[in-house]
Amino acid sequence: MREALELAARAAEHGEVPVGAVVVKDGVVIGRGFNRPITTSDPTAHAEVVALREAAAALGNYRLTGCELYVTLEPCVMCVGAMVHARIARIIYGASDPKTGACGSIVDLPGLATFNHHGRFEGGVLADECSGALKRFFAERR
Repeated sequence: MREALELAARAAEHGEVPVGAVVVKDGVVIGRGFNRPITTSDPTAHAEVVALREAAAALGNYRLTGCELYVTLEPCVMCVGAMVHARIARIIYGASDPKTGACGSIVDLPGLATFNHHGRFEGGVLADECSGALKRFFAERR
């Protein structure tokens, strides 16, 4: 999660909402991402999706079985869907997102029994540090 926080800081440096993500396989980071939708004009360029793309390229497979994804903010609907399709085994996030969080804040997609894959979703890891980065970012813009 510490590396994801460093990536979140890079997003903020680019004027993006500070969210960072890493994908880990067997203790090794194989995918990194930070928010880039503004700078790339790509609504799918969330930190998680960027990290998933890099990890899939590293493994040569879109199925990322046995991988873990660490992200500083509770994933949205799009990102949870991508994680399910990638078959991520474990998703660890920091701060909850009361506006778009899809892991229990506004909807609980991981709790849907109908998905063909069920990773473990765990929140609250370094939550104060993760939410602090977001609060500082938005306070500077007000």
